[in-house]
Amino acid sequence: MKSKLSTILVALIISFSLTSCEAIEGIFKAGMGVGAFAVIIVIVLIIYLIIKIFGKK
Repeated sequence: MKSKLSTILVALIISFSLTSCEAIEGIFKAGMGVGAFAVIIVIVLIIYLIIKIFGKK
């Protein structure tokens, strides 16, 4: 139970560390290709974390 709680807390801290405007600004400064790649990586990581937290053991 503690590991799930700590994982959720870490995910929340990371998600609240950047506001949406700062994230979008960083994406456009880095370039569209790098930004799209970064968004795909973040989505994959979120899906992976959700599967790990709520998946069958």
